[in-house]
Amino acid sequence: MNIKITPGNLTKLEKIFEDAKYILRFEKGSFTSGYCILEAKKVVVINKFLNLEGRINTLLDILTTLPLDEELLTAESHKLYKQILNSKPVPDADEAAATVGEEAPEN
Repeated sequence: MNIKITPGNLTKLEKIFEDAKYILRFEKGSFTSGYCILEAKKVVVINKFLNLEGRINTLLDILTTLPLDEELLTAESHKLYKQILNSKPVPDADEAAATVGEEAPEN
């Protein structure tokens, strides 16, 4: 999704997590991906040393993978969440086959 890198947009992304009853924490740690998700406890930990762009991109990545209860979201958060999900890149045929566990067709 092409979202402008602004503190206001970071706040909007953080609000989605808040509305969905996730605890969002910015702490130091050795996360290879820049974040850690504790799904059972609904806690998301983001590397506090990421800059604004890194934080926004990380939150966007997480939102496309986490199953959120959309009924908990406010109207504004729900609208932004849907835009994020709709802009999620669709895997090509080779990647889709690999994720299903089938072999990609050979040419």
